[in-house]
Amino acid sequence: MILEFLERVLRGKWLRAREPDGRAGDDPAIDPFNPFPDPVQIEISDVIDLHTIPPRDVKKVVEEYLIEAQQAGFRTVRIIHGKGIGVQRETVRVILARTPFVVDWKDAPPEAGGLGATIALLR
Repeated sequence: MILEFLERVLRGKWLRAREPDGRAGDDPAIDPFNPFPDPVQIEISDVIDLHTIPPRDVKKVVEEYLIEAQQAGFRTVRIIHGKGIGVQRETVRVILARTPFVVDWKDAPPEAGGLGATIALLR
């Protein structure tokens, strides 16, 4: 799935947005602030790192991730939210508390992120 995305980037809009001489083109069909408007599907694993997710999207991403992880059969997942001042950590834990198939959660062990990650047990 990741390869499909990279292929689309290399063969799709990225190349169309360039002139034959390599300069950036002025294709009006491409939004310069969102050149890849289509959703990107990535392979799910038992770990998700929220560092690259914009804060406004964290709630939805974590909710969807938990659903997909449960459907994939994972019984334990690690959500890396970072240490910071604890805002992302609290957001993640509020979502875990209201998700019916989450049995329990705890801080990750030090070698897996410590206070910067949460381990969730799924039913």
